[in-house]
Amino acid sequence: MTDPHVKLDLKRHARIGLEEAVLCEGKSTAQIDTVLDHAAGAGVSMLLTRLPAERLATIATHHRTRLDHEAVSRTAYFAWTKPANHGAAVAVLSAGTSDAPVAGEAARTLRYYGVETHEIGDVGVAGLWRLMERVEEIRALPVVIVAAGMDAALPSVVGGLVPGLVVAVPTSTGYGVAAGGKTALRAALASCAPGIAVVNIDNGYGAACVALRALGIGRARS
Repeated sequence: MTDPHVKLDLKRHARIGLEEAVLCEGKSTAQIDTVLDHAAGAGVSMLLTRLPAERLATIATHHRTRLDHEAVSRTAYFAWTKPANHGAAVAVLSAGTSDAPVAGEAARTLRYYGVETHEIGDVGVAGLWRLMERVEEIRALPVVIVAAGMDAALPSVVGGLVPGLVVAVPTSTGYGVAAGGKTALRAALASCAPGIAVVNIDNGYGAACVALRALGIGRARS
């Protein structure tokens, strides 16, 4: 039976160079299976986001065996073959271990498109020496994605140290007035470091798409 809520945008890649990604959060298992049925029928690969391990286990076996799943980032690649490396590399920084799932979503999205990532974790401003140990490596890269919660000071600090594009991803990490990432979002938007791009709270996928557009990279269809 056709689900009226499922209609894939198979022409998105032709329009913008980026494929449709499937946000699994909020979808039923039956809807995810229907999406994968359509993808398999069209012979296309697909990136799935917000797919935790417990949801993965409920997906039809014949689809699950074609999924490359990563638990921390909650992402999966369906019917994916590794593309040629584009030669570009992006740094993906996380302020703390609690920000790793969001940073991981960004990194996995970039890898889906054949972009090398330098994942650098636990470099928040509470221990600034950790960032400074890696700053020359970060400075050499054209795009830096920074996932940070609480006061989200890290994107501003990085924005004042490196010449490349800085994409801030405020995360929902933090207590009390951190307000589920709203404080981090406002801090990133109010940054005094010029030229920082800011995406929505916990949107690692969106940050990766900013990087891909900035680098002019899309995944070529075979």
